[in-house]
This record gives sequence, C-alpha cells and structure tokens, in this order.
Amino acid sequence: MRWLTLALLFTVSPSIAAESPVSFRNDVMAVLSRSGCNAGACHGNLNGKGGLKLSLRGEDPDSDRAVLTRGMLGRRIDPLDPPASLLLKKATGAVPHEGGIRFFLGSPDYAYLKAWIATGGAADNDLTPRPTKLALNGTSHLLIDPADRVQLSAIATFSDGTTRDVTGLATYELNTVGTVRVTPTGEVRREQPGEAVVLVRYLNWQVPVRVAILPDRPVPDLSRLPKNNAIDGHVYADLLPLRMRPSELSADSVFLRRAYLDACGIVPTADECREFLADPASDKRAKLIDALLKRPEFTAYWAQKWADLLRNEEKTLDRKGVQVFHRWIKGWIAEDKPLNDFAREILAARGSTYASAPANFYRAIRDPYQRAESVAQVFLGLRVSCAKCHNHPFDRWTQDDYHRFAALFARIDYRVLNNTKVDNLDKHEFIGEQIVMATTRGELAHPRGGDAEPKFLGAATPDLGGRADRLGALADWVAAPGNPFFAKAQANRIWAHLLGRGIVEPIDDFKIANPATNPALLEHLTKIFIDGGYRLKPLVRHILNSRIYQLSATANETNRLDELHFSRAIVQPLEAEQLLDALAKSMGTSVKFPSYPYGMRAGEVPATPMQGRRPAEASGMRFLKVFGKPDRLLTCECERNEDPGLLQAFQMMTGNLLHTIVREPDNRIGKLLAVKTSDATILDDLYHATLSRPATVVESQALLKAVADAEDRRGAWEDVAWALLNSKEFLLRR
Repeated sequence: MRWLTLALLFTVSPSIAAESPVSFRNDVMAVLSRSGCNAGACHGNLNGKGGLKLSLRGEDPDSDRAVLTRGMLGRRIDPLDPPASLLLKKATGAVPHEGGIRFFLGSPDYAYLKAWIATGGAADNDLTPRPTKLALNGTSHLLIDPADRVQLSAIATFSDGTTRDVTGLATYELNTVGTVRVTPTGEVRREQPGEAVVLVRYLNWQVPVRVAILPDRPVPDLSRLPKNNAIDGHVYADLLPLRMRPSELSADSVFLRRAYLDACGIVPTADECREFLADPASDKRAKLIDALLKRPEFTAYWAQKWADLLRNEEKTLDRKGVQVFHRWIKGWIAEDKPLNDFAREILAARGSTYASAPANFYRAIRDPYQRAESVAQVFLGLRVSCAKCHNHPFDRWTQDDYHRFAALFARIDYRVLNNTKVDNLDKHEFIGEQIVMATTRGELAHPRGGDAEPKFLGAATPDLGGRADRLGALADWVAAPGNPFFAKAQANRIWAHLLGRGIVEPIDDFKIANPATNPALLEHLTKIFIDGGYRLKPLVRHILNSRIYQLSATANETNRLDELHFSRAIVQPLEAEQLLDALAKSMGTSVKFPSYPYGMRAGEVPATPMQGRRPAEASGMRFLKVFGKPDRLLTCECERNEDPGLLQAFQMMTGNLLHTIVREPDNRIGKLLAVKTSDATILDDLYHATLSRPATVVESQALLKAVADAEDRRGAWEDVAWALLNSKEFLLRR
C-alpha cells in the first residue's frame, strides 16, 4: 500500500521531460539530490557507496557526469536502451540496491534520467542557462485547524531571464521531526501543533519556509497592551498572527531577582529586596536597571562571558597570561567602549602575551583553521566548519570560501621566551611569556591545489598578497560599520543572554537553514546596538526596560507551548558561578578558591586554576565543574552545560560545600542567633536573602512551628536554610 501511495504521488505524463532538452546540471543533478543519491549517507560519502562516488549534494556536476557516463567502463548508462541502464534499474529496484527504491517507473525523476541517458549522457554547453534565483510562494505559512496541509511552490529564475516551476525537482528538508512532514511533491502536511522550518533546495539555491501549526483559537486583541519600547511592538506583531497572547507582567520580587542575575550574575541582598519591594514609585524598575549597569558586578559578569568565548584559561595561556587578558577584558567593559573596536584590537593583536593582552587570543588558538572557525563563530555568528571538506550543506559557504578565509590566519608565528613545559603530551602548554608575530611569509594550501588566496567571507576583499597586513585588514573589516555580520551577531548574543534564547538559535549559527524567528526584532536590536556606538550598556538597558523582558514565566492558554516567540519568560537554571555565589551570599559567607584571595566571588575568578589546589579549597572548583562551568577549550557558548544530573542533585543535597556553607558558625544564621533575633525576623531575613521575597502566611506558620517544636534551634534553622537553598525557586532563574 505504501508503494502504491508513492507511485500515485509521482504519476504524471511520461512526456514531462520531452518539453525541453534535458540539462544534466539543471535536471539530472536535481533528481540525484532529491532522491538522496548524493547525500552523505549514500554515494555522496567521502568514500562513496557500492563503488559509486558522487560529489556531496551535487557540488561538482562535471565530476559526477564523468563518473556516471565513464565509470565502470560505461556500464551505468545504456543510450541505446535507456530502461536497461544500471542507473535506472537500481533506482527503481529492478536489480538489488542497498539504498532501496529511490523513485518509480513513470515518475518525473525516472523520465528526466531516461531522457538524459537517451542523449548519450550529454553535457551542458556554455549556452545552457544557470539558476540565479529561487523564489517560493511565501516564506511562512500558518495552518489553523481544520487546515492540515499547504502546497509549496518553487520557481527558479535562470541566467537567460526565463523562469521555471521546479517544485518537482526541489529537495525538501526539515529542521525538526514530528511537527510536519513533506511529500516529494512539496506538500507540507500537519502531524501535531508546533512550528518547523522546511528548507527548499534546488541545486545550490536554498530558501527556508517557516510553517506553524495552530489550534483554532480567537485572535487576541493586542492593541491595548502596554509597550515600554519598540521591542514590545515587534514581539506583539509576531504574536498576533500566531493568535498568541503574552503572559502578564512578572511580580516585583521575580523581576528584581531576574534583573540582578541577568545583569550582574548575582542575587540581591535581603536589604536590597526590602527596599525595592517597599518602593511605591512607578519607575522603580527603570531606576534599578540604571543602578545595576553601574555596578562593578556588571563588569565582572560580562567579562566572564567574553572570557569564556575567548578561551581565557590557564592550560594554554598560563596564570599570568590569564590574569592579564581578563584584566584587559574587564577594563574594556567597565569603560563601555565599543565592541567593534574590542574585536578590532583582538583580531589585529600581536606582541607579548604579557604586555599586549589581546595577543593571548592567538596564543590559545594555534592552528589557522581553528582561528578561522573561532573568529567566524565569535565575531560573525557563523559556523563554517562544515565547509572545510565540502560546500556547506545548509548555507552558502563553499569549500573555497572556507580555505580562503582560513588563509587570512596563515601568517601567525610565535617566539617563546623562557618557557617551562608543563605537559609533554601537549606541545602548546607552557608557562611563560610568548610573542605573537604576524609574519610576511607563509601560505595555506588549497585542497584542490595551489595556495589559497585570502578572502573575507561574503565580501569584497582588498589585495592581501605580498607583505600585506592580513590580520589588520581582517580586523578593520570585522569592525567596520558596513560589516554584514558583526553587529547582528552581537545583538543576538546579548538578547539571548538576557532572554534565555536567541532570535537566531543557536546564537552563533546564522545560516540559510536557520532563519530568525522574528527578523524585524533582530533588525531593531541591531540598529539600537549600532546607534549606541556598538556599546554593551545601551542595548542591555533597552532590552531590560522592555515589557517583554519583564514578563512572567507563567503561561496562559495561548502560549503554554511557545518556546520561540518570547511570549513569556523562559525558566532557566542558574549558571554555575551564579549558583555558587548565590549560595554563599544568601548565607553570608564566602568560598575560597585556590590561589585567589578569600572573599573573591566565583564570577570574579579569571579562570579555573590549574595548580595549587589544596583539598580544603577544591570543593568550590569541583562544584563549578559539576554545574557546567566550561573548560574554555572551545569558542562556543555550547561548551557551558546546564543540563541537570545526579551529580548536581548530590552536590545540593549531601555535598560538602553546601554542608559547610549552611553550618558555618559565623554565617547568616549564626549572626542572627548571636544577637538573639526573633524567629519571625530570622525567617523574614532568610526568605529575602534566598528567594528575594517575604514568606507567605502558610510558609510562615509551618516553618515557625517547626522551629518552635525543635530541640535544637540552630539545627532547625539550618534545615530551613537547606530547604530554601534546594527549592526550585532558588535554583532557577524565573
């Protein structure tokens, strides 16, 4: 029955391919792609399959034609009797084929291949038009019950000005499974409510289509919703066609804790909570935001984020290099200097890793390919690693683009000064000063022969031959106001840090197959970032002041399934450093980190110490590692792992660190008991210090009774503190 259904889908007039001469590039290569023949799991594999190797996703038509017409002594095609061709017999299952049936007799795909074989496997000539554009019947579609399907239509424009319906030659790929399915004819069919992106591909042209499956619910009236700034308008405009209503505004206590965590990486003190909650002013949230941006903790927190990305760790930089680089990053953020100049300083850096702090970026990344991938990911929001071995399957970057971009980093060398080798298994791990040099010689070999000529990604490039300063030219291009990637990537990254998810997600993977969920919002944030002089604080202030940022995490009946459109706050676990600092601060104590002074917060430590870990000081570093603090060996936010696990549960329930914090004689509990504070006051102080709110009537009655009935008053309050610190309300950013 399944085969019959597929056969009916493909049944068309057998003369379909006779309407015009069949083009190997425009028709046959498209059939091979949509049938999966040149996919990585099939003949597009590095080593091919079953003796047949095709270029991955058809990136090299000339090579593929030679293989099909001349390989196996020409046995794959039979121009005198096309239906007897091995190429057709295997694809239709007439002879055994490990890849199974790819299409049926009488289908358009069969007709195209048969007609081409009948020409003797003819090649295209110079006059054969090439596709120059691919357009669809809309880049987004809403399916509202009872509608359950939509037909996509793909129209290709060619170099001779003609257009052609290539719906039946296109390939349709999904970014998610289970929401919709797509037939080979381009019909999208509903499976369950949700959203999916369909990538429509014809040869080397790709266009994404977003499809949303919605229940039949009333269209909400969003016109009367308050708007704090333009962000709210862009989000409301996105929610309206989805028939989605945003959640209500968050409570003051929730906003207070969220803003402290997101802006500064810390929780407020009990006194700061009481003061804010008691303030009747209507603009108190805006005033709080302004105050947070001026705090030194803001600088430390955002410096930590950049230190993660720039791989500021002791394994390759040594202790002094880490501290020098961290101090430089903090200084830049403290002065709120432009981030495009920040990027320029790093990318053009050279000199001593002790005297020229940004040079540590290149000390940590020793390979030109790693440098290219890291720079593209951090500063441009592009993941280009897929193009190292073949053209990027889901973006426009070719193998040539990758190697020419990597060639920009081929002329970096190092001079080692009085270094001590740390690890005989790692040739780059030394303690001591190094000099990063930009040389005038050295090229990167192109995999297809010769030297790779340096080139920027997707942009005009000046002549960088001879003794040209390639790093300086790259730095100027990245930092230039006209750069098409930098500002957008950084605006998206800042939004993601504050909202819990990027408008493009993953935040460093801008590509055709991964479109923004709200393009207008991303453009607005990018403009705010640029108009603010590429500085961090103006954009952070703008986002924090928006009503969208201040929404509650409590869902309503329309947005309970929303994870993409920012209709409610996203509940997230606290980052490792945030959690450890919150534990210590809530209990009025500190955690000692190896080689750093007592009292330094986890969020202020430049990097994880590699040496000098005494047992008494190791618990803090172990805690951070268990809760996902990255090793800083990758230039990617993905290295930070916040997924919950048993080790985290054990740390919080029975871990030595929490045990020590709660039972410290001179902690918050000890100090309150020492001055004979009443139980009601102690409870109020603990609640404000941990959860940033007063206890409810029910909570107060139950806990005060439990303490009053206990034989050991100090032990009872330790139990209360332990329970508060293990509550979801404490462990999560809401």
